[in-house]
Amino acid sequence: MTVKAYGAHAADKPLEPLDITRRAPGAHDVQIDIAFCGVCHSDLHTVRAEWAGTQFPCVPGHEIVGRVSAVGGHVTTHKVGDLVGVGCMVDSCQHCADCGDGLENYCDNMVGTYNGPTADAPGHTLGGYSQQIVVHERFVLRVGHQEQHLAAVAPLLCAGITTYSPLRHWGAGPGKTVGVVGIGGLGHMGIKLARAMGAHVVAFTTSESKRADAHALGAHEVVVSKDPAAMAAKTKSLDLIVDTVAAPHDLDAFLNLLKRDGTLVLVGAPATPHPSPQVFNLITKRRSIAGSMIGGIPETQEMLDFCAEHGIVADIEMIRADEINEAYERMLKGDVKYRFVIDSATLAA
Repeated sequence: MTVKAYGAHAADKPLEPLDITRRAPGAHDVQIDIAFCGVCHSDLHTVRAEWAGTQFPCVPGHEIVGRVSAVGGHVTTHKVGDLVGVGCMVDSCQHCADCGDGLENYCDNMVGTYNGPTADAPGHTLGGYSQQIVVHERFVLRVGHQEQHLAAVAPLLCAGITTYSPLRHWGAGPGKTVGVVGIGGLGHMGIKLARAMGAHVVAFTTSESKRADAHALGAHEVVVSKDPAAMAAKTKSLDLIVDTVAAPHDLDAFLNLLKRDGTLVLVGAPATPHPSPQVFNLITKRRSIAGSMIGGIPETQEMLDFCAEHGIVADIEMIRADEINEAYERMLKGDVKYRFVIDSATLAA
């Protein structure tokens, strides 16, 4: 089936309208009419080949929500008309220890929603900046939010799970003090989720102008990280810090804020490395630096259910498909609160 999409033919070319082909649903496939697709920094990095290995034509998009329009004959988990989502992956080996633990995101053969290997034309996966997608049922997620909130649910499929997973894994909750570094697409979700989990939330930003926004998102305290006195006042006070910043910066400044046995979790992915932290900042308080990448399918479903129960969605700005190149430039300037979402109905315009 041929559907409308937006993508690029080369790293130095703008995104433009494309016609792409989707396979007919197989026995275990779910066909989804896409209603909305969030716009992630990973989309920009990939389509501009800033990360190695981009295949063209590239159709980005891995924050997908819509309705099931057809199912294969052996599908038992979803039915036509269901509200569903698809996140950052559409397949994995299903045989390794990671897959067995429900952590398909760490499978060495995980297939990304775009730019991953597939037998479908053109030989690599094409993402959610499109009218429709066909995905194996095990990678399709239930959406429990009311339909009027569907556009704001889309970013939960990446920004939401990217922050939810480390918060859950490292035990954010009552009695814990959790820092969130950066108040953007990831950080604003981290603040909302940590607050809903019952933690005391401290937001860190380089901009005084974001103080009111951070409080409105749910932060109990806001620290401007450029203020040495404000940073010093939080020394050895945090159990966990989730660092969402996707640019190289001084990790020691945040390691100093951790209690003994505290963990700094990196979820932002800068194009070049962070400066190396001082070993003594780790060994003198048994602190850890860790990384975390999205979540497996069971945890992603748990996150969606948690967000539906607590009324959590992303703060978004809706755009038409033909505004995507402008949106990328605005993203690079930080000019969005806090996630762009494409209205897929505009693909047919």
